[in-house]
Amino acid sequence: MVITFKSGKIIVTAHELVVRLEGEHKVTLQAQVDSIQLIGNGANVISANGSECKWSIKLDNEQQLNQISAELCCAII
Repeated sequence: MVITFKSGKIIVTAHELVVRLEGEHKVTLQAQVDSIQLIGNGANVISANGSECKWSIKLDNEQQLNQISAELCCAII
């Protein structure tokens, strides 16, 4: 599944999540599903916290977070 948001694209598979940010630097953030946390209640944030990396990114709206939650079978906290 590919979700487009104002800063780029989010690619979600059963095993990983990849965020590709648009712009001059072409930043790519990648995380395994086990290290992903979805934060709702208006924050609409994807947070990745693994043994080797830590990052988070704010989404445009709650609908995008719900789509990711459904695809990953991951609860929103």
